[in-house]
Amino acid sequence: MKAIDLPLQNILTSALPADPITDNYRRQVEQAVYSFVSPKPCSKATLIAYADELATELGLDFSTEQRQAWADLLSGNSIQAGWKPYALCYGGHQFGHWAGQLGDGRAINLGEYSAKTGNVTFQLKGAGPTPYSRSADGLAVLRSSIREFLCSEAVHFLGIPTTRALSVVATGDQVLRDMMYDGNAAYEPGAVVCRVAPSFLRFGNFEILAARQDHVTLKLLADFTLQQYFPHLGEPGKEAYLRMLAEMADNTLEMVVNWLRVGFVHGVMNTDNMSILGLTIDYGPYGWLEAYEEGWTPNTTDKDGKRYAFGEQANICLWNLWKLANALYPLIEETEGLQEILSAFPVKYKKSYLAMMRSKLGLTTSQEEDVFQIRHLLDLMERDRIDYTLFFRSLSQINAKNVGTETSEILIRETSYLGASILEPKMTDWHSWLAWYTGRLQAENSVDAERILAMNAVNPRFVLRNYMVQLAIEAAEKGDYSKIDSLYQFSKTPYLQLDGDDVWFVKSPDWAFEKPGCSMLSCSS
Repeated sequence: MKAIDLPLQNILTSALPADPITDNYRRQVEQAVYSFVSPKPCSKATLIAYADELATELGLDFSTEQRQAWADLLSGNSIQAGWKPYALCYGGHQFGHWAGQLGDGRAINLGEYSAKTGNVTFQLKGAGPTPYSRSADGLAVLRSSIREFLCSEAVHFLGIPTTRALSVVATGDQVLRDMMYDGNAAYEPGAVVCRVAPSFLRFGNFEILAARQDHVTLKLLADFTLQQYFPHLGEPGKEAYLRMLAEMADNTLEMVVNWLRVGFVHGVMNTDNMSILGLTIDYGPYGWLEAYEEGWTPNTTDKDGKRYAFGEQANICLWNLWKLANALYPLIEETEGLQEILSAFPVKYKKSYLAMMRSKLGLTTSQEEDVFQIRHLLDLMERDRIDYTLFFRSLSQINAKNVGTETSEILIRETSYLGASILEPKMTDWHSWLAWYTGRLQAENSVDAERILAMNAVNPRFVLRNYMVQLAIEAAEKGDYSKIDSLYQFSKTPYLQLDGDDVWFVKSPDWAFEKPGCSMLSCSS
């Protein structure tokens, strides 16, 4: 086994105030951005999956003779000289209510790595308790670690801003978890996932300091964020803070519009799960739309309130941005600029969303009727339980100059979760909409071959449905990790049709709607 040298810098910890207490016990941490903490050693670190493309991007060698050394490093068993691991302190609004101090309860940041594309932070999730673990153990289970690994990379390859996942390491330890929060706790295999991102700072890092009226540390954090991640916005000051908020809002908007493009539902959009860089972060009870349903959420905790449902995600982004703006207010001390930025969000969102939906339909021009027709289409899809991914991908195959009733009926039958007898009386509405659609394509002089390429570039063929991940989890719990790699490989090219991918380009099976982990999920991990 070759030794590995992973040179990490201590940029954040060198610039911002630390918790003066170095003992690792649960507590309220004030006048500090982070606490130093060491990972908890595990019994037997085994590398079971790694992202080869990310490793290559970072210039890391994961050749066979290096695997055990990587397992030791990326589980937290081995800490190199010069590293100063730490956990971040932040607060957050959870389901609309201020929750006070939260923090990295089971995430430990190792430091910053200098990559060709810039500095990235390595973070171990599930590597043991921190001062922010509250009543939890700071560990993670194999189930949630596989979900985070696969989804982080899948979202990246879909072209959506996200944190990345480098690896999953099985710990050899058993972790007690109540998967469905129903009182039936059981031991599960433990694991650690290594996450990689330019920054893991969240809206909540600013919120906790503002809530405590610690304006000195708040300014230090704002200045650090500006200089490290938004240096093009100028020297720290009120105007630069406003420009930074505006860019954060734009990045958040880009992220959520892309979620809607591919049918992704984050599931738990608390302000402590919102990245300052507009990255998708914290993959817990996420899911992809099966049948189109704006009120759908995969999170069991949210099944009644549906606060974070698919169709609410843009509204929640704006709500969360208001909380971030409130946290920055003590540094700006005037509301006009903040209100102007956030009032622009719905206008920008409407424009961006409409452009995105036109691209999904292969439309190249703008017409006033588009808003109505897109709304009508989505209403039909929800009424008739049309699979979001299959429908838009299959729609590209429509012949703009020759679509008959038989073609449209095949399209709807093959993408609907309803039976043929239920669909039959509803087909008139579909014939009407498809007649409008093909007429619109003809008016644009749409060339089928060009349109197919354009539509297939924004409508994925492969999305990481929860039942697929559950199959990989069940195999992994029996020692078979091949399904993890298989799904990872398919995730790399979600817009291409590949040999063997037909098995995944189908509606979710009936059993997936009832099985835990396949449709509704909890935050248990």
